[in-house]
Amino acid sequence: MRTYLVVVDESPEAETALRFAARRAAKTAGAVRILALIPPAEFVQWGGVQATMEDEALQRAEALVTSAAGTLTDESGIRPSITVRQGDPVTIVRRTLDEMDDVAALVLGAAASGHPGVLVSHFAGADAGKLPCPIMIIPGGLDAEAIDRLS
Repeated sequence: MRTYLVVVDESPEAETALRFAARRAAKTAGAVRILALIPPAEFVQWGGVQATMEDEALQRAEALVTSAAGTLTDESGIRPSITVRQGDPVTIVRRTLDEMDDVAALVLGAAASGHPGVLVSHFAGADAGKLPCPIMIIPGGLDAEAIDRLS
């Protein structure tokens, strides 16, 4: 089965990438895996404060992914698998791709204006030739109709 790996955060372009991946998976009898990234925790001198900060970041990521998964299921009938990981985004995506052998494509959303984003810049640039799968970069400026038409 084809699995589309989508990296989700709180940006509008992540929603665009998720919509595209869901539509594509529905049309190809595939699956969607949502990867939510939690930024690496900054070192805080007091361990209890750092643990609370990490827990809050995990709760925000889980709420975001739960919301995205619910929308995905409602709109396309696809129930995604969900992974939440903390650390450097590029390292986490690379490690996830290495662990999964059924990924049909890495689906990333590019910002509608300005810098396209860290993951898009990295994987479409320096690391593009080393990926074990194709990368799909979905422009953040596409509306729902355009995404549906293109997927």
